[in-house]
Amino acid sequence: MPKSVIIPPGSGTPIAPFVPGTLADGVVYVSGTLPFDASNNVVHVGDAAAQTRHVLETIKKVIETAGGTMDDVTFNSIFLTDWSNYAAINQIYAEYFPGDKPARFCIQCGLVKPDALIEIATVAHIGKQEA
Repeated sequence: MPKSVIIPPGSGTPIAPFVPGTLADGVVYVSGTLPFDASNNVVHVGDAAAQTRHVLETIKKVIETAGGTMDDVTFNSIFLTDWSNYAAINQIYAEYFPGDKPARFCIQCGLVKPDALIEIATVAHIGKQEA
């Protein structure tokens, strides 16, 4: 099965061996996305809502670069560092998924950079694309 690497314009160099997204058989797999700027610095330190918005905007760019929209998202894996941020994260999350919500899970864990409060990985079904 052919696959395509998805790298939106302006993306920084990842801090590990991965790409922002991969498109295979009409499915976009978005790598775990942290609240990083193009130089891999954490943005909006201490603000879970702003970090969530930044992460979802980054995910949106990957999906749109692949030819889809946020309406195509079917599953999100959400990692947060503290349950006390859960309500703020959900408030922003609901703005990006106002209608039928994608399936998801949410766990508390440590993240690769201590100032990062959230990470989201996404799956979106955008339909079959010509290889």
